[in-house]
Amino acid sequence: MLQGTQNFMLYGFIMFVAGLGIPIMAALNGGLSNKLQNTALAAVILLFVGFCIALTYLFTTSGLPKTLYATGTPWYFYFGGCFVMFYILTISCVAPKFGIANAIAFVLLGQLIAMVVIDHFGFFGVKQYALDYKRLTGLTLMIAGIVLVLSKPQQS
Repeated sequence: MLQGTQNFMLYGFIMFVAGLGIPIMAALNGGLSNKLQNTALAAVILLFVGFCIALTYLFTTSGLPKTLYATGTPWYFYFGGCFVMFYILTISCVAPKFGIANAIAFVLLGQLIAMVVIDHFGFFGVKQYALDYKRLTGLTLMIAGIVLVLSKPQQS
């Protein structure tokens, strides 16, 4: 097996596991939000736990950072947390009312559209991949899959 193929498989598996965690996190934090009757507090708790884990990872893998800002870094690179916070607040509030499958499916739809636009134009300095016929076909099939997953069985 080629080194590139091994990395692809490893990275694919890691991201698959991360993907498994998204609906679990949505269900857990949505449940916490309902129990506490406070979406913002549930989000703060989730982020605090995540912050503690991230700090532990930072200090055990690379030690104390030398700087928080690298020269030439675009200012907007520091605002990814805004999207994380928006996701956490909305999934915690909406998913318990809308259903985990519905909420995650629409999140996935947004991710699919954003990923092809970001890749096609090379936004944020990522490697550019044109939206060709094959990628558009794959995107269409994935969207069709979301529609099929969301279709509810007939009640008898």
